[in-house]
Amino acid sequence: MVENDRPTTTVPVHSADVSLMINKDAGFRARAEITSGGLLCVAGLVSAILLSTAVLVHVAVRASRR
Repeated sequence: MVENDRPTTTVPVHSADVSLMINKDAGFRARAEITSGGLLCVAGLVSAILLSTAVLVHVAVRASRR
């Protein structure tokens, strides 16, 4: 058996809980956990989506003025 001499590191995990009750019988509960790297990836994807949407709107408005 070979022992691993590398120190173990733990990755910090961010978590969030949300609960929403619409009435007595209906509601919603969610929990999310994500690492810092995953949060950075999500932020990059959201930024890319917003930038591409802005370009599409600009092109659509410019085309309608012609």
